[in-house]
Amino acid sequence: MKKNSKDKQELTRRQFLERLGFSSAAALSLMTIGPLQVMASPRTAMSALGDDAPEAPKMTYRTQNGTGEKISLLGFGMMRLPREQERVNELVDYALAHGINYFDTAPMYSGGSNETATGLALSRHPRDKYYVATKMSNQNESLWSFEKSKEMYENSFRKLQVDYIDYYLLHSVGGGGLDNLRGRFIDNGILDFLIEERKAGRIRHLGFSYHGDVKVFDWLLDNNDKYHWDFVQIQMNYLDWHYAQKRGGGRRRGDANAEYLYGRLDKLGIQCVIMEPLRGGGLANVSDDIREQMSRARKDDTPARWGFRWVASHPDVLTTLSGMNRMEHLKENLETFSPLEPCTTVDNELLARIADKMSGLDTIGCTTCAYCMPCKYGVDIPGNFAFYNKAVVEGRLPLPDSSAPDYEEKRKAYLDDYRAAIPDKARANRCQDCGECLKKCPQQLPIPTHMSRLVEMTRKKRS
Repeated sequence: MKKNSKDKQELTRRQFLERLGFSSAAALSLMTIGPLQVMASPRTAMSALGDDAPEAPKMTYRTQNGTGEKISLLGFGMMRLPREQERVNELVDYALAHGINYFDTAPMYSGGSNETATGLALSRHPRDKYYVATKMSNQNESLWSFEKSKEMYENSFRKLQVDYIDYYLLHSVGGGGLDNLRGRFIDNGILDFLIEERKAGRIRHLGFSYHGDVKVFDWLLDNNDKYHWDFVQIQMNYLDWHYAQKRGGGRRRGDANAEYLYGRLDKLGIQCVIMEPLRGGGLANVSDDIREQMSRARKDDTPARWGFRWVASHPDVLTTLSGMNRMEHLKENLETFSPLEPCTTVDNELLARIADKMSGLDTIGCTTCAYCMPCKYGVDIPGNFAFYNKAVVEGRLPLPDSSAPDYEEKRKAYLDDYRAAIPDKARANRCQDCGECLKKCPQQLPIPTHMSRLVEMTRKKRS
């Protein structure tokens, strides 16, 4: 892949890595892709230029390999948009006005209406002011034919009101293994078609988003000489860096963790788009003791800001997606990236210790993406899992020791909170073990098994 020439006004990759605390040798080993545009912090800029310093720079941008496009390091994940178009417009307008120029959507989001809402909001602005990403969301086997997949692709242009798509992805590859990949994209000829669309300019950058079987990820990269991936979207955060998600819901060190995924892409010079930087919000809702540790190190930083800073400090990250459906979240995230203050060695060491601690928690690996929804029996799958995980993190779970003196007290409190948080019709006991959700979950979680686990937690005390 062709590298960009160095920009004299940008930090070199070696300088950037050394500022993060890497040794010179380590920095050199990671210098594999093009330059970054990393803004100085307001304090640094002001002290260097004195009282006559200009206004501090705003959004931090990264340079896209090959084209030189400046992409905002904070990207707008549109999956969790509010229903009202006026609110969508307000969020998009504010984001664009404050430097965000990357917007990520998909045909399947919001029950099929997300691309339309995104297109309505963005089309009110000049086309050269934003980059839009969407996907081939043909996960359902009824959409695997060339004709159906091509129809989905063409509908994206109509809904987004564009005549080219900046970033186009094969959506959620990995689930179902190589057979699924071949059925969705290769045997039907749709990937060859998309490559021709890239040559014609209707797709500017072609990539894929990865979940699941690492053999699929490796196969796609092993064939990079054929497909020439422009970018890849992966799940990455300071917990997933070393602790890969097991299908059973627990965690284990090694395997296809985010460090492996990022490292493989780095060696090929392929930049990353990051999803789940806060792991479905889990890293924004940490326990009190973890929050205290973070506050002692940086008193003004929220757990969410810690998570974003860690991800965005990696130089091969092109943009970091955040699903922002409320203005206060958008404003807080803009402060984090305007400009980014990269994590230091001390910051990274603290987060590594926190990840080690969190890896021992028996949480369910749900990122609340809601791909499994709707459940035909009405179960709020992500809502149930989010409640359980929060109880685990906060130490409110009555298990594992049912003989503990406070067991019954904790069990009753847990049950009362559960009933208050989850409506009766959406509770775990409504699950009929139909298995429909299993093929939809990008994390490949055994959802019915976990639902049984939650039901057991909420049963009345045995006599």
